[in-house]
Amino acid sequence: MQFKPLNRYVHIDVEPDKQPQTDSGILLPADFKKEEARHVCVKVKSWDSEVRFADSLSEDSWLIVDKSMIEEVNVRGNTFNLVLDNYVLGLFTR
Repeated sequence: MQFKPLNRYVHIDVEPDKQPQTDSGILLPADFKKEEARHVCVKVKSWDSEVRFADSLSEDSWLIVDKSMIEEVNVRGNTFNLVLDNYVLGLFTR
């Protein structure tokens, strides 16, 4: 089954958060909160044709997005991460 985003959404792959550690490799307590960046770099998987910069996208492109606007959708045992094109700040190209 293939997923196709609609309504100007981009289907993205988000790298999982890593366990917090110190430089010496010591694990920190589970309730330790590292200051998180507001933006994150994500990999493009697919997109709606109505995305305003659709002509600039390709599979495996990298985007900078507002991390708080990533929507994690769970359907039929599948998890999809989506972001509306309005929350994309930049695109890495070759």
